[in-house]
Formats: sequence, C-alpha cells, structure tokens
Amino acid sequence: MPNPATATPVRRSNAGAPTIAGMRRVLAEKFRAAAIDSPELDARILVGHALALDHAALAAASGAVLDAKQRDAIMALAHRRLSREPIARIVGYKEFWSLKLSVDSSTLVPRPETETVVEAALAAIEAGGSRTRRLRIADLGTGSGALLLALLAELPNAFGVGTDMSLSALSLAKDNAQRLQFRRAAFVACDIAAALKGPFDLIVSNPPYIASGEIASLTPEVRDFDPRTALDGGPDGLNFYRAIAAAAPPLLKPDGALVVELGAGQTQAVTMLFLQAGLAPSPPRHDLHGQPRALFATASR
Repeated sequence: MPNPATATPVRRSNAGAPTIAGMRRVLAEKFRAAAIDSPELDARILVGHALALDHAALAAASGAVLDAKQRDAIMALAHRRLSREPIARIVGYKEFWSLKLSVDSSTLVPRPETETVVEAALAAIEAGGSRTRRLRIADLGTGSGALLLALLAELPNAFGVGTDMSLSALSLAKDNAQRLQFRRAAFVACDIAAALKGPFDLIVSNPPYIASGEIASLTPEVRDFDPRTALDGGPDGLNFYRAIAAAAPPLLKPDGALVVELGAGQTQAVTMLFLQAGLAPSPPRHDLHGQPRALFATASR
C-alpha cells in the first residue's frame, strides 16, 4: 500500500481549484460513463496510488488542492483504466487471500473466485489430519504464486513447489515468495509436472481453461491484458485438465488430494477425465457467486 510518510505533499483547498475529492468525482463519472465496474472504488485507488496516499490519508486530505503535476499523474492513470487496463496491472499488485502479490504482464491477475481453490485444498488437508503436519504441495502453472503462497500461509510446516513454463512468471512468483518471507517455496520451469517427483500430499492448479474460440469474447480487461498462454485451454478448454489428469496420479500419495479450478460448465467433463485417470472426484465446491469453481479428487488406490 502507499506509504503516507512518502506521499506527495498536497495543499489545502482554494476556491475553484481542483481538490482530491473533486478529482475522485471526476474520475468516477468518467469510469461510470465508460461502463467500468466499481467506478468509485477505481477512482479512489488510482488517486491514492498517484499521490502515494492510503485510504485513511486520502480521506483526511479530501479537501487538498492538486497541482498540475499531480493532476497529470492522476489523469495518466485514468486514461490507462479507460483503455480497460485492470486496476491491479496499473498499481502493480493484487491482494489474494490477504497477501499482497505483485503482478505483471507475464501472469494472470489473481481473482477472488480462485480463493475457492484454497478453501477446498485446506478442507482436503484437514480431512486427513492437522494443518500443522509436514506436507508436500505442488502448484501446477503457478503464475504469480497465488495458490501456493496462500496455502503456505495456512500450513506452517508445508513445503511447496510451483511450476510454470514462463520464466518471467516464475521470477515474479519467486519475488513474491521472498518478499512475503516464504522460504518453504521453490519454483521450477517445466511443462505441467514434467520436472516433479512425488509423492505429494496435495496438488493444486488454476490451469488455462478458456476454449480458444471464446477468448475473443472475454472482457477487455482479460482478453487484452492477461497472457494468452494463461487463458487458452485448447479447442474445448480441456487440454490442461487432460495433462493434469495424466500427470497427477503417480505424483500423489495414496491419501493425497488434487484440487483444480473449473471454468464455467466444465464440471462434468473434468470429472470424467479424472475418473478415467483413476482419480476419485467429489462434488465441486462453489464460489461466492454460486458457480462450481473447485473440483477435489483423491488418489484412488
């Protein structure tokens, strides 16, 4: 978050001069007219980011006058948002599972729905014993490291490894782990799980699951800014589920668990893929919108 101690100085209001509160209103109106979701929230975040003021400091300085340099900085960020660049990419971070994660062009922006995978994975761990026992975790296609780091935050004696084909994504994930002081994480460049050796207590993944032909219809924030390799799941969106179904069973302990994020309408198809691979799927866990989001399966041996 911005540090008020290093914030750009602001002057108190003069009649007719643009203030912080006024600029927030202007931006919110522009965002609303452009049909951008949460226009007031986006305006607050961007003004605060431009001025290096956190939420409380921004409210306290609402009547402060903005100089030309400050107005230009704010409007430069606003133009990026009006071009549908996601807020997280503009400010450079996204909160996930209460962890502040850096994001860049090499990874997806972690989404709140993906926290459902963390919840399902923790439930699977608890079903087998204490969270404090020693565990080995793999995150296939780790991206920013969101799933792996969220799980390590909850499992104090777990060791985790994240894989990705993108060296840039792995560098970012490693930086996130180091900044958050998770020394129990390692990162490996490979396709799915090709470089891994089991056994693992838990394997998680948020794989690319958008059908290739549907990517053009996604929102601009996703279509134009998320890396295509992190979205494209092949002609039917299931390519990576097939690869995970083939790779996971020999890597899991006999009582190990696999948890994957699901795309819309994929529950039945992914369940069948896992059954055919000798896994034992359970009913999916739903996200806050009521959509099936996380599929849990155990090694069937």
